[in-house]
Amino acid sequence: MNKKLPIICPSCSSGLKVKSLHCDSCETTITGQFNLPVLLRLEKTELDFVLDFIRCSGSLKIMASKLNLSYPTVRNMLDDLINKIDKLEQDV
Repeated sequence: MNKKLPIICPSCSSGLKVKSLHCDSCETTITGQFNLPVLLRLEKTELDFVLDFIRCSGSLKIMASKLNLSYPTVRNMLDDLINKIDKLEQDV
């Protein structure tokens, strides 16, 4: 089973931060407060879109064909994702 890293608090819906990192090899643990990278703060469908976009060499035309959507629809999806990423970067 492939568990997904939670990014939203199940109790209050605030964004989660990483508090510690651990190396199984040497048993080193690093404790602090670390922000999650922007891509990890995207929803699964948004991250899937990013990965598909990269696999399509950044071609919206190929993405539209793959998703069976119009080019303008896929362009709007990309624009929405760009806006969300910009907002997430400002929130850090």
